[in-house]
Order: sequence, then C-alpha cells, then structure tokens
Amino acid sequence: MGGKEDGAAAGETAAARLDALLEGVTHDVGAHIGLTYLLVPEQQVLQMTAVVGAPRRLALPWVRLALAAPSPVPEAVRSRRPVWLADQQALARRFPRAALAFPYSVAHYAAPLMADGLCWGAVNLLWPGARPEGLSAAEQARVDEAVDRMAEVLRNAAARGRPVRPRDEPRVVEAPPARRAAPVAALLGRFTEGFAALDPHGRMTFLTAAAARLLGRDRAELLGAEPWDVLPWLNDPAYENAFVAALFSRRPTGFAARRPDGAWLSFQLYPDATGISVRVGPADAPDRGGEPAADTLPAVPARAGTLFHLLHLASALTEAAGVSEITESLMGQVRPVLDAEGMALMVADEGRLRVVGARGFPPGTQQHFDGLPLSGHAEGIHIMATGVPAFHPTNAALVRAFPEQPVYRQMGAFAYLPLTVSGATFGCLVLAYGSPRDFSPDERAELTSLAGMIAQALERARLYDANALVARGLQEGLLPRHLPRVPGLQVAARYLPATHTQEVGGDFYDFIDLGAHAAAAVIGDVQGHSVQAAALMGQIRTAVHSHARAGAPPEEILARTNQLLLEQNSPLFCSCVYAHIDVPGHRVLLASAGHPPPILRRPGPLGRPGGSDVLDLPPGLLLGVAEEARFQTVEVPLPPGALLALYTDGLVERPGSDLGRSIGLLADQLADEADQPLETLADAIVTRARESAVPQSSDDIALLLVEHVNAGTVGS
Repeated sequence: MGGKEDGAAAGETAAARLDALLEGVTHDVGAHIGLTYLLVPEQQVLQMTAVVGAPRRLALPWVRLALAAPSPVPEAVRSRRPVWLADQQALARRFPRAALAFPYSVAHYAAPLMADGLCWGAVNLLWPGARPEGLSAAEQARVDEAVDRMAEVLRNAAARGRPVRPRDEPRVVEAPPARRAAPVAALLGRFTEGFAALDPHGRMTFLTAAAARLLGRDRAELLGAEPWDVLPWLNDPAYENAFVAALFSRRPTGFAARRPDGAWLSFQLYPDATGISVRVGPADAPDRGGEPAADTLPAVPARAGTLFHLLHLASALTEAAGVSEITESLMGQVRPVLDAEGMALMVADEGRLRVVGARGFPPGTQQHFDGLPLSGHAEGIHIMATGVPAFHPTNAALVRAFPEQPVYRQMGAFAYLPLTVSGATFGCLVLAYGSPRDFSPDERAELTSLAGMIAQALERARLYDANALVARGLQEGLLPRHLPRVPGLQVAARYLPATHTQEVGGDFYDFIDLGAHAAAAVIGDVQGHSVQAAALMGQIRTAVHSHARAGAPPEEILARTNQLLLEQNSPLFCSCVYAHIDVPGHRVLLASAGHPPPILRRPGPLGRPGGSDVLDLPPGLLLGVAEEARFQTVEVPLPPGALLALYTDGLVERPGSDLGRSIGLLADQLADEADQPLETLADAIVTRARESAVPQSSDDIALLLVEHVNAGTVGS
C-alpha cells in the first residue's frame, strides 16, 4: 500500500491529492463530514486544511486545535492511535470539554496520519447520530487505506522539499458532479409556502418564487448565496446554530425569525446527505416575553460557534485548581486556539505589577514588567486602574505612548483585557499578535467574555492556593522539623502532600532518640484528608512518642495507641509500623498495625550492598478498629550496612496495579541504587513514585529510611 500512486493527474498538487482522498473516503464510508488537520509542530497546534460536507464559516471555530487540548483529534495525534466515539455520550464521557464545545449528536473517528514513524496530522470523520456497532471491517479497511495514502502524500511532498502547509482558512472540498444531487421541485411552486434547498456548504441551490417573496429578495440574489450573508435579519447566532445543528446531527430542526417589516416567518430544516431542505411560511410571533432582536441589525456577521467556543474555554478553566494550573491551561491550550502569538497574565500584588505567566513574547519582556509599581506608566496598569478593555489593531499608538518598551515595536497588535470580579479589577490579560489585526465587534465581545471567565477562575484559584498554603503549614507543623542524631544510624525522611487536595493529610513519620544507642522509627497513615485526620495524627504521634520513651515494647506501644483511638470515639482508623532499633545488638524489633510491610536491604559480602527483602510481619488490625486487637513483635537482624525502609501506601499504591508487585519494585530500586548516598536515594524513590502516579493524585507520600552505618558515624 505504501508504494501505490494516487492515480491523480501528473500535474495535480499534493494538497489536491489530499482533498480528493478525504472526499473519497468520506463518501465511501458514509460519513457526512470529513476534516483534514495538519500538525504545526513549532506552534503546537493542529490546523484544519480541508473540510468536506460543511461550509467554511461553520468550521472556523475548530480550525485551530491546541495539541494539548483534551479532544478527539489532538488525542489521536498525541497517542498516535485512532480515536473512535460512537455517539455524543461517548464524547461527553471521554472528552467532556470537547462535548461542551461541540454539542451535536454525531459519531467521531479521528485517525493520525503516520508515515516513517512521524505523525503529520489527522483525519476526522463524522457520522450523524450514533453508530454503536462501530466501523465494519470493509469500512475500517477503506479508512486505513485512505489514511496511509494521505500520510504518504505528505511524506513524499516533504521529501521533495515542497511540504503541504496549512493555510489560514481550510479549503472546502466539493463532491464530484456525479455525486451532486439536483433538486427535484417542479411541483413545489404550486404551494403558498416557500421551499428552498441548501447544499452542505450553506449555499442556496434552489428556491421557489414563494420562498423568494417571503424572504423579500429576488431569486437571482439568493441563488448561490448563504442566507445569512444576503439576509441580514437572519444574521443571528441562534438562527445559524439551527443550521449547524441540522448539518451535524442530521435531525430536523426549526426556528422562527422576524423580517425587518415586523412579520414573522417559520423555518423548518430537513437535512440529508446532499444538503438541507427548508420550508418557509408565515408564523405568529413567538411568546418570548419581549422582542428577540432590535430593528437595527448587526453590521458584521456573527462568528459561528462563538458561544460554544467560549464554553470550550470556560470548561478548560474550571478543570484547573490553583493559579499555576490556570496559567498552564491558558498558555498551553487557550493561547493557540485564539491564534495569539503572545499571552501574559498580570495581577496587582502589594502595590506592584506581578506577571503570573507569560509566553510568546520577546526575551526580557516579562522581566521588564514584573515588579513595576502600580503608580507607574504602563498600559496594563492603566487598564487595571480603569477596568476598561483596550484593543490596538496596530502597535502605532503603543509605540508612541511607550517608546522605551521594545515589545511594542516587535509585535503588531494587542488586546488588554481587565480581570474584574464583583466590580473590582485585580489584574489584566494581555494578548499580542505578530501582525496588525482588525478586532471585529464579535471578537472584542468574545475576548471580553473570556477575560471575565478567566478572572473568576483566577480568583477561585487564588483562594484555593491561599487555603492550601494554610493547610500545608498546619501539616508541616505536625511533622518533625528535625530528626535526631543517633550514633551508628543515618536517617533520611521525605513527605510529599497529595497534588489534588488542599485538605490536610494523615500520613506521618517520626524518629525518636531513646538513648543508650537505641532509637525508634515510626510511620503511619490516618484515614482521609481533613483537619480531623491531621488532629488525630498529631495525637497518635504524641502517644507513640510518650510510650516509646517510657520503654514499652513495640506490641504494647501499638496496643496503648489503639486504646487511645477507641477512647477518642473517632470514626477514623490508622495504620502504623513501629520499629525499635538496637544499634549495639544489631537488631530491630518491629510491630505492624495493618500497614504496608517494611523493606530491609541486606549488606553484601566485603561490605558491598546485598539484595532487599520485603519483611513478612504479622499484619495486625488497624488502630481504632477493635478493643481486643493484639499485636506481635518480630525481631529482624540489622547488621552494619543494612537499611530499613518504612513508607506509606501513597508511595506504592496505583489504581489498577498489583500492590505486591509495586512493593517488589520498590525493593528492587533499593537494591539497585544501593551505592547512592541516603539523601540521594530518598529523592530518587519519591521522584520515581511521582512519575508513575496518576495525574492529580489524592494520596500523600511519606518515606523514612534508616541505615545502620559503621560505629561512630552519626546520622543526620
């Protein structure tokens, strides 16, 4: 397949070959819309280059897709595997943000264009309604063939030094004349109602005299035109969206619209594979509690999909938690979709301008603005003071006003948008473009709405970060600030809070100097993330500390702590491991209360490290479960060179993974990296754990390493 020629004429361009392949596969598998996207690596976006079955203007909201966006086409490119979504519910489950931005009942198939191990872009095919049965074997083979041939075209064009490059707007690919259905409507002229036909690109291919009369225009003006272009009173996003819904979902729909003379018309839309049939007739004024539109009609066409575009961006912001996540979402996903070369987020902070995040600006720009006094002279400061957005289609005015700021000479257009919540402006969003830009009224409204959503999300994120800071401070206060030095032992501890919660966790560790060359190592995990869990953790740590210093053996320490929890009548449980280390005796006494097993790394011959063992301790009940709980102490040799590792389940537990295997992998890491200093080893362990953890983990990690070193060596 890889060596086949396309069969196109010798003079046909690579882009035309791609278009012909897209149109052919769209028709052959019964899809009603086909799209080609090319990857633009330097911008980290996918650019739509061709569309079959839809007009260009309705494809515009989805022309540029950020490669990082959670939607079918970027996912296919990132994973280099096809993405199949049988219906709208499947889209909503897997890509909820994309479902908000594209709320039509269709089935999706997105396939990457792969050749020579490189991904050149993707093809997106859409079918109306649902296809729970998926693609048939023949359809799958046809799609695979087309995808391979399109990737081959792209690879060969690049190899010849003439790569296919995306344009600013996608090409609209027409079906061959043999597949274009001619309207059959001779008898329709006898009806008093009007009838019209729109092709898949929204152009009127037929209309009766009655339809022309009802629409108030000559047939010659209407034929071949898009209704909203020649009939300004139909230029309303609500009306245009009815056409979009019919086109994508292939379901009949309708709406009522008012002519400039005040008369109302009803429009019934009936879609199929060749276009949309429209029935037009007089209608009564709908009961909407007020007039739907002013007599003065907008002077510019509304951008198709504007509301859904804003929903897409809004959902991206609602998924982010802290300020850093908001900033990353804006810079990585929102900026490419808006076609902005530069984006900066600035806030007021203690009388100065602070740049929270910036991307796409010339070097040194962020440093120039960061820290400016709010009494200073800068456009962003002025916008924050007035709360009024400013749009600069060219850089001329900014260059004149701020000649000392080189960024204005190096970029072509700017939008300064205030971040306002509850009437108070606390920041500014800056968008910069590489060339002059005519900010249409619709674009200005969209960007202003976007700034409002960003302001709300950022205010929520700032509150989240403030609460998280307080929570982390409380937790750090409950953990030991310093570990004591015990002759013959070296100690390293690590604690990493969960990444997806601002609540205080219940993981804890402790290392207690018991004198006479003895020490105790303790680690535990109180159930849940809450202030209650943290308070209980503090009580447990204090109790263990007191009983250990009183000389109680490990099993008795756990039993007394269990009794304390029962007396507290707390609904929370706690797992724990207590280790009494006898340095001169070269041994450790261990007892467990339902906690993950410790790991012991043995010393090898000639002082070299040996292997690691997962210690099989009697598990014991969790603390706080039963009054009659009994715990057992196990003695394990701890010769010089041995290392004892205690940890909480956040270090090893992963959804869908076997816990025993994960603990075994930790034991292997301890053995494999035995030549590392103890602090370096601790860092390596938690780093690997974080790298293998699921995103937005909700579990803390605690780790305590105790190594028996040569006599006279003091741990830290």
